[in-house]
Amino acid sequence: MITGLALTTCFLLSLILTPVVRKLAFKIGATDQPNHRKVHKGAMARLGGLSIYAAFLVGLLILQPENAYMPYILTAGSIIFITGFLDDLIELSAKWKLLGQIAAAVIVIMGGVQVEFINLPFDGRLYLNWFSIPLTLIWIIGITNAINLIDGLDGLAGGVSSIVLATVSVLSIIQGDIFIVALGIALLGGTLGFLVHNFNPAKIFMGDSGALFLGFMIGVISLLGFKNVTIFSLVVPVIILAVPISDTFFAIIRRVVNKQPLSAPDKSHLHHCLLRLGYTHRQTVMIIYAMSLFFGMSAVMFTISTLWVSLVIMMLLLIAIELMAEFVGLVNTQYRPVMRLMNKLNLPKRP
Repeated sequence: MITGLALTTCFLLSLILTPVVRKLAFKIGATDQPNHRKVHKGAMARLGGLSIYAAFLVGLLILQPENAYMPYILTAGSIIFITGFLDDLIELSAKWKLLGQIAAAVIVIMGGVQVEFINLPFDGRLYLNWFSIPLTLIWIIGITNAINLIDGLDGLAGGVSSIVLATVSVLSIIQGDIFIVALGIALLGGTLGFLVHNFNPAKIFMGDSGALFLGFMIGVISLLGFKNVTIFSLVVPVIILAVPISDTFFAIIRRVVNKQPLSAPDKSHLHHCLLRLGYTHRQTVMIIYAMSLFFGMSAVMFTISTLWVSLVIMMLLLIAIELMAEFVGLVNTQYRPVMRLMNKLNLPKRP
């Protein structure tokens, strides 16, 4: 009952607050100007993360989750939001944005948010020891930037984040993790309320204030929510976040193959590739929503299945990701090893 109230309140607050934030963004100059890499044609307000952040705080006031991690998560989340807010306002350099992300990640790590071990099949457990801190740091910063990278079309990052948060919340309800349910519901309500104004044609962008904040919180929540899953504990959040993670992974591969700096921007992300294939703006967003929903449902199936079924699901998902990357050209149009192999296997034999 209380979670439903919180979800509705966060949704309505974000829905009502977003038009006010839009006016504020234009007034203080927090706008996104069009360029050769961007789809929009005119100046757009890009401070939508403020609505999501405010709704999230109100959701926590309603739900009042009690956990030792809470002060650290709130402090770190505020730092990452302020970092994004400043970038929306004055466009920080990549160095300063990374420093803000590192500072926020270090705070939650100091608060005890760490991948101390990974559960393995057959009751095994891999303790990470000293490697725990760098792995946690890489995970949180990686997911933060993965969500930021897919924020390239109207409603894309907000919709994908909503599907991820809904999946996390459902799995946390199944596991009885009330703290993660509270965080997930508060974020979900705020994101959905903002998404009403952000879906194509968007009236406002979430900006880095929203994309970095959502990415950071999803990174932290995914670690806390699934660290004790019996089978392959770290695999569950990877499946849930398969769309932004695979997009980022293939972006790295693409830049290595093309001998470009890892930080070099390009127009070859998943949404760019789908647009080049001829899909409209809305069709592209809906296709990626469907992909995210597919991986979310797969994560649920993975969690409740037996070991061997989970292994089969994992292998099928890896094949599906590779085929998707080859079909849309995430690396380049020539990179199609699996598809070529499949074509060879299907060739009719000569008499």
